[in-house]
Amino acid sequence: MTAVSQGRFARLLILLLLALVLAAGAGAWGWHAFMAQPLSFATSPVRYTVPKGAGVRAVAAGLRAQGIDISPMRLWIWYKLRRYDGRLKAGTYGFAAPLTVDALLDRLVRGDVLLTEIRFIEGWTFRQMREAIDTHSDLAHDTRGLTEAALLGLIGADERRAEGLFFPDTYAFSPGTSDVEIFRQAYRKQQQALRSAWQARDPSLPYGTPYEALVMASIVEKETGHALDRDRVAAVFVNRLRRGMMLQSDPTTIYGMGERFDGNLRKRDLQADSAYNTYTRAGLPPTPIALPGKASIEAALKPANVNSLYFVARGDGTSEFSEDLSSHNRAVSRYQRNGR
Repeated sequence: MTAVSQGRFARLLILLLLALVLAAGAGAWGWHAFMAQPLSFATSPVRYTVPKGAGVRAVAAGLRAQGIDISPMRLWIWYKLRRYDGRLKAGTYGFAAPLTVDALLDRLVRGDVLLTEIRFIEGWTFRQMREAIDTHSDLAHDTRGLTEAALLGLIGADERRAEGLFFPDTYAFSPGTSDVEIFRQAYRKQQQALRSAWQARDPSLPYGTPYEALVMASIVEKETGHALDRDRVAAVFVNRLRRGMMLQSDPTTIYGMGERFDGNLRKRDLQADSAYNTYTRAGLPPTPIALPGKASIEAALKPANVNSLYFVARGDGTSEFSEDLSSHNRAVSRYQRNGR
């Protein structure tokens, strides 16, 4: 090899090594940008919904439109290099700075979707529950406008009335979830709670069916002011059922009044007969009057072993229990009539 040829070869070798160094540097920079360099956010956090079947470039374009500075080509390249083909999960995501491309892709592939929640309170009526669902902005409202019977059929319930059939709890879901799924989950959870308590019940209790126990649980839910009194409140109503006495529950009568109730329960209201007026009709009302929680269901099926037939509110959330009418009247005089 001549000196000229050797010089050319050396220059080519140097250029090749330089190119390799530059390539390695570019690769290292690219890897750093993928793994460690945060993406730029116009605003944070960002909520974005990945449609079913969306490709990675369409997702990148959507994210850019939401203010995340990500190149569709750049995201596609790393998507391919990571071998994530076909693994993007549809759903609504919440992205907040700082966030790398690697972390973004990882969440899209794992389906780490945004979760929100809805809460139903013990003692709510079905109407209140339905209002909460109908006004929740993150739910798909597929049941709005349906009749009660149609809604129950949609979730596979055999009952004809919805009151009391849904478990009061907090339910997490991804935005865009159908409200049918929330109703279905709450119904199944209530059935499970009722079934478990029913199987462990005292067989001497005056209920013919689990549904009757659910009715009683709803009364206990509305009548109990303090959690520690719940099983004693249940015992009062169970004892009255066993003796054939009127339940004389204000909440059942109020429920039967519906929108006519203005906050004051008057003597004429207690005398006006209805299916829910337990001052004029013996036995349980025809349906629950609210959503009973697990504790009230368990109290209805495992009441305290006491002989109480009456109770009156003390004014501090607790109740005074009595076994006879004269004792009850004295308690009423003490706690509600200032001793008169």
